[in-house]
Amino acid sequence: MSGSKKGGSRLVADKRPKKSKPAPAARTKRKRRTSRSRRRGPIAWLFGGLFRFVWGIGWRVTALVALAVGGAVLYYAATLPPVTALLDGRSKGSVTLLDRDGEVFAWRGEQFGGQITAETVSPDLKNAIIATEDRRFYRHFGISPRGIASAVRINLSEGRGPLSGHGGSTITQQTAKLLCLGTVYDPASGLTEAEFEADCRRTTIARKIKEAVYAMAMELRYSKDDILTIYLNRAYLGAGSRGFEAAAQRYFGRSANEVLPSEAAMLAGLLVAPTRYAPTANLERSQNRANLILGLMEEQGYLTTAEATRARQNPARLSEAAEARAGGYFADWVMDQGPTYLTDETTEDVIIRTTFDQRIQNAAEEALQWVFDNKVREGSKAQAAIVVMSADGAVRGMVGGRKFRGVAGQFNRAIQAKRQTGSAFKPFVYGAALDLGYSPNDTVIDEPYCLDIPGSGRWCPSNYTNDYKGRVTMTDALAQSLNIPAVKVFETVGREAVVNIANDFGIESDIAGGPAVALGASESTLLEMTGAFAGILNGGSSVDPYGLVTLSLKGDTSPLLEQEGGIGERVITPKAAQELVWMMHQVIERGTGTRAKLPGGHPAAGKTGTTQAARDAWFIGFTADYVAGVWMGYDDNTPLSGVTGGGLPAEIWRETMARVHEGTPPRPLPMIAPAQQAPQVARDQTAPRRQTQPDNAVERVILNVLNELFGN
Repeated sequence: MSGSKKGGSRLVADKRPKKSKPAPAARTKRKRRTSRSRRRGPIAWLFGGLFRFVWGIGWRVTALVALAVGGAVLYYAATLPPVTALLDGRSKGSVTLLDRDGEVFAWRGEQFGGQITAETVSPDLKNAIIATEDRRFYRHFGISPRGIASAVRINLSEGRGPLSGHGGSTITQQTAKLLCLGTVYDPASGLTEAEFEADCRRTTIARKIKEAVYAMAMELRYSKDDILTIYLNRAYLGAGSRGFEAAAQRYFGRSANEVLPSEAAMLAGLLVAPTRYAPTANLERSQNRANLILGLMEEQGYLTTAEATRARQNPARLSEAAEARAGGYFADWVMDQGPTYLTDETTEDVIIRTTFDQRIQNAAEEALQWVFDNKVREGSKAQAAIVVMSADGAVRGMVGGRKFRGVAGQFNRAIQAKRQTGSAFKPFVYGAALDLGYSPNDTVIDEPYCLDIPGSGRWCPSNYTNDYKGRVTMTDALAQSLNIPAVKVFETVGREAVVNIANDFGIESDIAGGPAVALGASESTLLEMTGAFAGILNGGSSVDPYGLVTLSLKGDTSPLLEQEGGIGERVITPKAAQELVWMMHQVIERGTGTRAKLPGGHPAAGKTGTTQAARDAWFIGFTADYVAGVWMGYDDNTPLSGVTGGGLPAEIWRETMARVHEGTPPRPLPMIAPAQQAPQVARDQTAPRRQTQPDNAVERVILNVLNELFGN
């Protein structure tokens, strides 16, 4: 055995390196972590697992939503039409009405003034819109999260729902809403256009999401100026104005490319509430709103302090046509004169030139207002109507009631109210007698008088004054509006003759055949009666009252419809008409119509009319230039208190015609004064006495023919 215990080397295993022990501090920290994890292990595991689950689902859902939104944005962007196809979104056209001088005085339907662009529109208007509606318009991608969050906060703080009130919508979102998210109105849907637009403005969460997607698609498809151009042309701005060009023309009589800073601010202020802030509704309120917009423009650097101050000191004013707002009743009547498919239901933009005279209209309105302010007791509900026309039937002004501002579509008493005419009908009775050859100097006896009416019994008319004048000329009978002589003449010339003459002069309403017709028992409209009196003025020819002169499509030079005048066929001879004018002249000179006598030496002729129990009071008359008719009464047929045709209606007529003729020289009436003759003795107590009275109906017909041929 080799080696001994002493000298030999001892066999031992290799020593493994010893593990180093952790430092005391590290060991303590580890123990704490281990201890804490042991204490919170289940909670940490639960929340950690929940977090991992939510995160795992969340990012996948977010990715899917992003893909869906992106796909929807791309889809909408691909389907959007060219900008030019979106500028005029109206389903119907409009009607612009011009007066006799070619000036605009009224609009019907939604006006579209023409296409404008963000590049050509007034910079002040462009800046006012951006400052008011979306100051970050050129920096966002269609929606503004900051604006939405701010709007929600304001709505909640004011006690409304998060989507009620302030919307936080960008101009792009508002444009998407104006486009109804690409849905086109379909009349076959059963919804009216107003209902369709109201549905487009709903603010549900789902619709707001769709609106945001559509807005982003627009941002992808169009430039910012393209979007603003659509907005400028489609926004509704009150008073039937669709787009800023129509509104600028409607309110200020100028293009949107030319508006001043004060006007631009007023137009931009309409966006929040077009009807409320329309300057035609309340100019002061609209100006106050414009001042707020000017402040925003100054604050955002679009206007200097000096420019903003100057704009506030010179606020926007309405154009003359917009301020007048005249002719509402007339405009409605003219719209009814044209075919419906070119007026109320037109799909084109139509221009109608009319006979309307704004100066005469203002005269009638001012006269009516003055009389009611100064002659009628305060709080009276009595109504009145006025029609002014030329001798050929061209209507120059029309007032259909005491309210004549913003009256579109309201009840027009001048053309819609059929009322008994009273003694205003008597000129047709005497016109029939004159046409048969009677003279204004022929006499008739005013005395107690009765007739037996088949089916009605005995009828005994009486005069308004309940007395009798004895023998009077036909001129005196008409001037004093005596009833019994009128009935006697009516019976003598024949009921049919009188009714035919009234009808031929334009009284289209049914006229009863009884003798009470002579006293105006039948009904008619003021327009009909005024037109009939125009026939007396023009020499005895009928007229068809008209207001439409030409109707054409906007941009066309040739009219689709044209009216050359309203004179029709002859009704009575020129001599009879001129004698009747003289008789009616005496009504104003010395009869029941003296309160209608005009200042300045203007000769006039006319006739008063008061119905039973004074339910209606009339005065219709004319000068050499114009015919005017006035009616007064209550809509519910309540009797007037102390009013006759020779009273307030005559005063309204005088005030109207005095204003109409102001500054014009007097012109003689077309009348013939009869030769003065010694009083003739009537052959009986009924018929008026004349020298050449035909003995029978055949002779009367022959005389009429001769008069027609030779102008006797």
